[in-house]
Amino acid sequence: MTSFNELGLKQELLEAVELLGFQHPTQVQEEAIPAILNSQNDLIALAQTGTGKTGAFGLPSLQKVNADSGAVQVLVLSPTRELAIQIAKDMKAFAKKIKGLKTVAVYGGANISTQIRALDNGCQVVIGTPGRMLDLIKRRKLDVTNVRTLVLDEADEMLNMGFQDDLDAILADTPKEKQTLLFSATMPKGIAKIAKKYMNNPAEIEVGERNSGAKNVEHHFYMVHAKDRFEALKRIVDMNPDVYGIVFCRTRRETSEIAHKLNKDGYDVDLLNGDLSQAQRDDVMNRFRTKELQLLVATDVAARGLDVNELTHVINFNLPDDLEVYIHRSGRTGRAGKSGISISIVHTREMRRIKDLERMSGKEFIKKEVPSGEEICGIRMLDLIDTVKETKVNEEQMQKFLPQALEKLADLERDELIKHFLSVEFNQFLDYYKNASDLNASGRGDRGGKNDRGGRNDRGGRSDRGGRDSSSENFDRYFINIGRRDGLNPVRMMGLINEQLNGSKPDFGKIDVQNNFSFFEVEQGYENQLVNGMKGATFEGRDVAVEPAQQDQKSKGGGRSKGKKSGGGKYKSKSGGSGSADWKKNGRKRRSRK
Repeated sequence: MTSFNELGLKQELLEAVELLGFQHPTQVQEEAIPAILNSQNDLIALAQTGTGKTGAFGLPSLQKVNADSGAVQVLVLSPTRELAIQIAKDMKAFAKKIKGLKTVAVYGGANISTQIRALDNGCQVVIGTPGRMLDLIKRRKLDVTNVRTLVLDEADEMLNMGFQDDLDAILADTPKEKQTLLFSATMPKGIAKIAKKYMNNPAEIEVGERNSGAKNVEHHFYMVHAKDRFEALKRIVDMNPDVYGIVFCRTRRETSEIAHKLNKDGYDVDLLNGDLSQAQRDDVMNRFRTKELQLLVATDVAARGLDVNELTHVINFNLPDDLEVYIHRSGRTGRAGKSGISISIVHTREMRRIKDLERMSGKEFIKKEVPSGEEICGIRMLDLIDTVKETKVNEEQMQKFLPQALEKLADLERDELIKHFLSVEFNQFLDYYKNASDLNASGRGDRGGKNDRGGRNDRGGRSDRGGRDSSSENFDRYFINIGRRDGLNPVRMMGLINEQLNGSKPDFGKIDVQNNFSFFEVEQGYENQLVNGMKGATFEGRDVAVEPAQQDQKSKGGGRSKGKKSGGGKYKSKSGGSGSADWKKNGRKRRSRK
């Protein structure tokens, strides 16, 4: 097995790695570190979350820094502040033994004056989010003209979040003579364009099969009616008493609703979304890492950069619109050599999406039955008994109280004592699940074959149109009078709308770009702000108008769109196909049943 000593790293970095307790490099580190150290060529590295990418680019980048110079020589861009903070923490640990080397993290949601002072004091490495980094460049507080190494981490997610223009502006200010390192989990067309535009004949390494999930993660799914999703989530958690995981939701509003309901029902849970301040975010993450929380309810964007290696479960409250995002989600568990389970709660029209995921990941997805109330009570009872049996007894202390306890319980027979003992902790479950209904649903084409829990089911069912989730709950649909002929695409649309909303960044649902006009979905609650905010806006020299979409919507460009809604809230134009594009922006312990 290869050691870090064989990769060409200098002694200071090897000592830092040893202090961190790392003995052997991961596969991406083993391949990337020598490639970066032994050449000035650019590099594209495709690797999933949790494979040690920060060490793969961080260690060789630091080795190339001239610590005697105060100029910024390494620039690392990441999509979220959480990931930027984590990278900065790791880079600082790697550089611990290098005298005079300083790192600075810059990101939104924090005081820019503090970050400016840190830059003014001099540093060689800057890690940050594109928006804040570009802001500092424009203020002439961040000088990138001496950058030797440029790193784009989670580059695919930066494009998904609409940072293309910011990336273009930042990269344009850096020297042509530099080494560009692009790390990504996937290779979408936008990444290929960046590589072509800003990279010079890059080498490429790929760890694992493209779009494949972690090898030691099992994939389960439960099929229920949409109205029963939350109840199914609670039963799944209740049947896994030692669960320690993340519940992924599509929108910030959904995270708030689910976290609130779970807290009300006595679960140790909190939320993580873009509405939190950095201080709130840090507090939530500290409680989650120390297992004070057993469940974290999060959006995909907010969860970027989480560095937790012991998660037992990832639960998809909804499947993501972009199925590649599922691979990232599931990769949060089964890390550091441990096994994990990725669970999806799906409705009856999503069988094709499950099959698509099986083809994409090369994994078998096992259909599970949502447990009955009786099954859950049995599981929780055995867990309680195991907990009691495993509890360490302090013999010396207990001897003081044991005679009194034995005297008090002397009139109870053994069986009666056990019943009372179980009831103290267990009545809440018995009461709650006393009349629990069956939540399991059959998808279209489900032939109803026998499917014991843990067994496979014949899943030949057809999904709805294209297999996309047809639910548009929590989103409002709007018409906008520009389209493909104006140069509009989903990323540019999100950028245009965010720009006009004065800092508000709503969650987007489906975006349907037509030739002369378009439709898009935005989370509920933004109608007045959106319609008024877009007044006076222009796009490529054309006045922009936005209004709530109607069932029969006339295009301002002369054509007419027959407003027949299909499965996903899509509209079919008279000329043919919908031209739609799905786009996404972005151990609990029961205390009491209330």
